Amino acid sequence: MASVAPLGGRVVVVDSGSTDRTVEIARELGATVLHNPWINYARQFNWGLDQLPEDTGWVLRLDADEVVSPALVAQIKDTLPGLGPEVEGVTIGRRMAFLGRAIRHGGLFPIRVLRLFRRGKGRCEDRWMDEHIKVAGKVIDLPGEILDDNLNSLTWWTAKHNGYASREVVDLLNLEYRFMDHDSVAALGSGQAGVKRWIKENVYNGLPGGLRAFVYFLYRYVLRLGFLDGREGAAFHVLQGFWYRYLVDAKLHEVKSYMRSHDVDAVTAINHVLGIRIAP
Repeated sequence: MASVAPLGGRVVVVDSGSTDRTVEIARELGATVLHNPWINYARQFNWGLDQLPEDTGWVLRLDADEVVSPALVAQIKDTLPGLGPEVEGVTIGRRMAFLGRAIRHGGLFPIRVLRLFRRGKGRCEDRWMDEHIKVAGKVIDLPGEILDDNLNSLTWWTAKHNGYASREVVDLLNLEYRFMDHDSVAALGSGQAGVKRWIKENVYNGLPGGLRAFVYFLYRYVLRLGFLDGREGAAFHVLQGFWYRYLVDAKLHEVKSYMRSHDVDAVTAINHVLGIRIAP
């Protein structure tokens, strides 16, 4: 919140029932705190969008562990006032730190993400994992960055990614069984996020489960020089580039095995195996 204070405007925090001092600290810093029960990131963010006042001009989406660089703050202040109504979104860079070290290799960072958009023009994909903001109009790019620098322990990180893996399985099963609307930015020529999603849905997902996780890790760590990120980078690329992706494939196999052995549909199996209830 301190990093975006120079932008002025309104800060809105959507809380789903935290038990630490999140709400207290946010209010002390001048934020408006809203409460909404948790389903997933996409629905939580879209609910928050719907609560914004009508006079809201632009929306900057930030996760709780992200910090806006001073350079990006200056670029936003200089650029937004001169944009015409045809511009509906702005992509910016996003970089990650892991165990205190900025990850600079592996072909991942900085990634370009659409995080700044006009109110009423942007909406988050209705997905369970890896959701992106979509706009219909023109998008421009700013070179500044936000830094994802989560300061929690590795135990917390792995537990969180265990939950991520379950939610990603929901999206993978939906690709095959279509028990929900398929909301995706996937499209060649539609920017970095769209191209990556297209490759993931049409190439990566067609490879054998398990093997694709190992191939992806080799691509990141060897071909894209992930080994140059040092000891912390090795931990990140192994855990996020191999362990996490293999965990997704293992959970996918587990759910499909349950479907076959119990003769149930995907939604029922997801509820029993992953503990996720697919709400309409």
